[in-house]
Amino acid sequence: MLDYKNVHLEAFGYVLPEHTVTSVEIERELAPIYERFGLHEGRLELMTGIRERRFWDEGTVPSDASTRAGRAALTQSGVSPSEIECLVHTSVSRDFLEPATASVVHDNLKLPRQSMMYDISNACLGFLNGMVSLGNMIELGQIKRGLVVAGESSRQLVRTTIDSLLDAPGLTKEDFKRAFASLTIGSGAVALVLTHSSVSQTGHRLIGGVVRSATEHNHLCRGSTDTGFGKDAAMTMRTDSETLLVDGCELAGQTWGMFRDHLGWSNGKPARVYSHQVGIAHRDKFYEAIGMEPTNDFSTFEFLGNVGSVSLPLTMAMGIERDTPKPGETIGMLGIGSGLSSVMLGVTW
Repeated sequence: MLDYKNVHLEAFGYVLPEHTVTSVEIERELAPIYERFGLHEGRLELMTGIRERRFWDEGTVPSDASTRAGRAALTQSGVSPSEIECLVHTSVSRDFLEPATASVVHDNLKLPRQSMMYDISNACLGFLNGMVSLGNMIELGQIKRGLVVAGESSRQLVRTTIDSLLDAPGLTKEDFKRAFASLTIGSGAVALVLTHSSVSQTGHRLIGGVVRSATEHNHLCRGSTDTGFGKDAAMTMRTDSETLLVDGCELAGQTWGMFRDHLGWSNGKPARVYSHQVGIAHRDKFYEAIGMEPTNDFSTFEFLGNVGSVSLPLTMAMGIERDTPKPGETIGMLGIGSGLSSVMLGVTW
């Protein structure tokens, strides 16, 4: 259980990639496979609700994207780089195995030598884990200002998936199903400045949350050996999407009950929620599991795809930008990631 009295959200910063890739474009590359299995163009969007996702320019590495988002968050918050006492880099995408990608972002942003930095990687939950890590340090009085960043890059994964499917002579429908989720992954970057109440300019308070895991399901979504995200990376991912959907939403329902009980939120609270964005089937099943209408969701998967650890915070950043919450309004950040694990955090605006 998580409880905070002195942790505040100062400002998000985010960056969207330059290139849009439609589901139709991907399907046209996969035309030989579609023909072999008797599939019709439009299936990818029909099944997922994702009409497009975004790619960075060739040669862009995760630290580049994270740096841009970090600068945007610092500018929005009015916090100087010299005041940041800890930087946490939280995306699945990393420049390399060693050193920490956080070290590159730390240098790019010219943060102080005494500022801590490290990576946290936990599938789609990394950013929320980073918020908890910084929140704990702020609450304990160890730091007053921290920055969590994430930059996801999907170009290599999607490219490798398409190429491996086309090059597999004995490809089966089951093989294709296991690779299908990889075609939904998008790119993006987001950052958030967190501060102690004594220096906060916003009063947007992180009040607490809960964590729950179901790690017996860790085999349902697995990526290839970690080789970094450079231009020569060749990544693949196999996902049992149907089972992951069922077991993930069951875990979400359990976590949601604990979350509301812990924060004492009865009917009508939280006033709004932002959740991890996977696709239309996940959205509908997820909201069914927590007893809310999908119409309450602010969705971005239609034009961003599944952006991994960036997905939830980027969705929240865009959501509050388009419709600013009222002072005192309650917000739920509802995260879930393969492994399986769920983190749900509450904010009072």
